[in-house]
Amino acid sequence: MLVSVDMEGIAGVVHGEDIAPGHSEYERNRKLITAEANAAVRGVYAADPAAQVLVTEAHAKFRNLLPELVDRRAELLRGSPKPDGMMAGLGPDIDAVLFIGYHGKAGTPRSVMAHTVSGSVVADVRCDGRSLGELGLNAALAAHHGVAPALVSGDDTVAAEAAEVAPGIACVVVKRALGARSAALLHPDVACERIEQAVPEALAGRAAVRPVRFDGPVELEVEVYRPYMTEHALLIPGIERIDGCTLRYQAPDFPTAYRLVDLIATLGGI
Repeated sequence: MLVSVDMEGIAGVVHGEDIAPGHSEYERNRKLITAEANAAVRGVYAADPAAQVLVTEAHAKFRNLLPELVDRRAELLRGSPKPDGMMAGLGPDIDAVLFIGYHGKAGTPRSVMAHTVSGSVVADVRCDGRSLGELGLNAALAAHHGVAPALVSGDDTVAAEAAEVAPGIACVVVKRALGARSAALLHPDVACERIEQAVPEALAGRAAVRPVRFDGPVELEVEVYRPYMTEHALLIPGIERIDGCTLRYQAPDFPTAYRLVDLIATLGGI
């Protein structure tokens, strides 16, 4: 089982300073993200005491969870870069993915800290013309490998997005977005209780989830915020710029497209 843990969708978090090292709120919120990850792990073991669980960090530089507080039964994948980034650990031994602390894609109205991969670089990602945020991209990568995306937690806008990119996925809404930096919040303990309680049923029903899926070659388009953010990426063979801020690449398969999104986001920030 893979538990992919982001931070913007955690209960209690509403602002960039809440999730950035060096700010006063960050250390406290590291405890909250670790608690929600542990709630998901407990839910997995309630459903299957013999399960093997990988917890993969999916926020920023992937060094946010407190390792000494992570459930001892789980293995933590930490640090950057990791193969497949937010989805590191995905492989033939994984039979489901849980997305904890996720958020809406870039451009989503009234969504807490909505962005896609890099909030300062990427304005949109389109695969075969379909716009996808982190949830859609990660669910599609899981589907490519035959792994079911079973549950997502976060605010109400990512739950709405989930219904489009992974119909049937279980959703745990831990906060109701009031704007990009404000929300009506569940108490963190209540959020953890709801995640833990939802996981067994989500795993039992995962076969009914129908995530977006891309088989064969994929036409990838990545739109960035400023023209200069395209320039390093143009050094990659096969990439073309189709307007001032949009790069296009004909990927041979979805995993290649997925990894290229990360690379473009990284190069755009240089």
